[in-house]
Amino acid sequence: MDTQQETPRIVAGVDGSPSSQAALGWAVRYAGLVGGKVEAVTAWEVPGEASWSAPAVDATFDEEDAERRPVEEVRTVLGEDGASLVHERLVHGHPVEVLVDAAKGADMLVVGSRGRGGFRRALLGSVSQQVALHASCPVTIVRPIEADR
Repeated sequence: MDTQQETPRIVAGVDGSPSSQAALGWAVRYAGLVGGKVEAVTAWEVPGEASWSAPAVDATFDEEDAERRPVEEVRTVLGEDGASLVHERLVHGHPVEVLVDAAKGADMLVVGSRGRGGFRRALLGSVSQQVALHASCPVTIVRPIEADR
């Protein structure tokens, strides 16, 4: 009988929003309590590629910059020492699909209550609502410390 348990894996959705930053901090604190590891996942799409209403290519989109953002955000939120506890992943695709897929086999998925897009007065963003419905693990939705009102 195998008596060793796997290290709990906590996936945090990261998009640069205040809610995302609060979710990342929450995920790291939770991982510390349960002896887990945190995987910060950022989804990216070329603006307009998933919709007919915008050009297929955005001339201002920089893939190298997109690759640096999750690493920079983790370091900004957690500092160098805290960032060493987190594995960053940048994945091409729609945020809901990317996060639901990343959460397969995870112990927890942590997302912000509202990301960069959407309506400012919405209580939950569309991504947080959809991952709560479709993720195969428990989902925690975190509001930013200074919630926009």
